[in-house]
Amino acid sequence: MSAVGSSPSEPSRPSPRPGARPPLAWAVLGAGGATLFVLPLVGLLLRTPWSRLPDLLTSAVVVDALRLSVVASLSATVLSALLGIPLAWLLARAEFPGKRLLRGIVTLPLVLPPVVGGAVLLFALGRRGWVGAPLAEATGLVLPFSLGGVVLATTFVSMPFLVITVEGALRNLDRRYEEAASTLGAGPWSVIRRVTLPMVSSSLLSGLILTWARAFGEFGATVTFAGNLQGRTQTLPLAVFVALESDRDTAVAISLLMVAIALGVLLLLKDHWWGTR
Repeated sequence: MSAVGSSPSEPSRPSPRPGARPPLAWAVLGAGGATLFVLPLVGLLLRTPWSRLPDLLTSAVVVDALRLSVVASLSATVLSALLGIPLAWLLARAEFPGKRLLRGIVTLPLVLPPVVGGAVLLFALGRRGWVGAPLAEATGLVLPFSLGGVVLATTFVSMPFLVITVEGALRNLDRRYEEAASTLGAGPWSVIRRVTLPMVSSSLLSGLILTWARAFGEFGATVTFAGNLQGRTQTLPLAVFVALESDRDTAVAISLLMVAIALGVLLLLKDHWWGTR
């Protein structure tokens, strides 16, 4: 007699064998794909001036660029959280005209060339932009070539990572818990703060880390909108760009630092993306 709920007419599917050997051609092509990513890292490690690395990473240029990168990326992450989490909630829960178009616009920086992103920011918020010009006249605030411009540019390109991550989590959330909290008398803000956000905390944390990592490594939008001024707007990626022309060892040292940071972020998120294996 079959167990309750089983389907005797359907044979059970065998689970895939762990460590199954792939076809030879498949293995060769896969190894070629892996080599494409491994070779540049090996080249970077071979080119690194290990004996001079501490001095290079503590030079004034690198320290200034690192400080600006940390300040700008953390500021962009905080700004993304303040604006992006409510935006993700609206896209996941609210219904309004133009919602699909808005979602497309919000995710546009993910596929837009960063230089173009910086250009559109410049056209809108530059000294002569249609928003930037009256803003500068009214308040004296000029965003291009300033730390505020760096923060705005990095937020523009990095916040979509947080929005799509949190929106996806909210869409898949079991809303019965929120409904139960509302039934027990909790207000909308209390439900969001005590029920919704804790239940999507894993996705929220992953989105914030991705947002920070993207902001930390941003180049194109920053150099286009905020310029490349040492000690003022020059972040680590911009310092690499300049050092490639004048001091290759410094460029290699900064690149190694950024690769280490990026790899650390990916390893931190491995359980969320790839599981525990």
